[in-house]
Amino acid sequence: MTNTPPLALELRNVHKRFGQTDIIRGTDLAIAPGERVALIGPNGAGKSTLFNLISGRFAPSSGQIFLNGQRIDGKQPFEINRLGLSRSFQITHLFAGLSVFDNLRCAILWSLGYRYSFLRFLAHLHDVNARARQLMAQIRLDTRRNVLAANLTYAEQRALEIGVTIAGNAPVILLDEPTAGMSRSETTRFIQLIKEVTEGRTLLTVEHDMGVVFGLADKIAVLVYGQIIAFDTPDKVRANSRVQEAYLGSVVADAPAEGYLHVRN
Repeated sequence: MTNTPPLALELRNVHKRFGQTDIIRGTDLAIAPGERVALIGPNGAGKSTLFNLISGRFAPSSGQIFLNGQRIDGKQPFEINRLGLSRSFQITHLFAGLSVFDNLRCAILWSLGYRYSFLRFLAHLHDVNARARQLMAQIRLDTRRNVLAANLTYAEQRALEIGVTIAGNAPVILLDEPTAGMSRSETTRFIQLIKEVTEGRTLLTVEHDMGVVFGLADKIAVLVYGQIIAFDTPDKVRANSRVQEAYLGSVVADAPAEGYLHVRN
């Protein structure tokens, strides 16, 4: 008899209230290891709140959240990170005054067993430096090694944010609107980058660009008024009349899967 591995991420009847206002209203979600899932929905649907609940910035009002079979609701963000979940943010969170190389080294330290210490010389940590060089090549910033994060282009800053997010080798990655503000050509390159760096990992991403969603996701979860109304493959979600009515609009059902349709309701 084989043991079924636990779900990478599971939400059971999760609610979040702020005062008398229900933002997340009984959400259930089950993501298998290695799946790439896009979370979509109109503005105000609760996508950012749901991300904050999963990553520990908010505690749910009720319900349960599991990471690789371990309950994490109520834990602090750093505790959840150390259990194997890492996230990026809509607004880039980088050390602006540090170089690309040093941003990555800071993100790597804890995962390799080092604690932050101003007395430790990073140049002597050969495993940290090797990992940082590997990451720079992955995110296509190896030629920008010594450039301060503040002096990178917007797309380069987003790439560095991805590098920082995956630096600790977390098996579950949350990306919050990773392509927002990018040109079409930048977005196309970034989709490929995300596919490469999340290979073998579980990905949950919030996106508004339907081209990114249909080009990246194995499954799509549709959040409307704090409830997931559909969770299925891109083709089935495209054909779902309830989704079309609530969010996508009938035009999406006829749009090519690789088309870049921006929907911001």
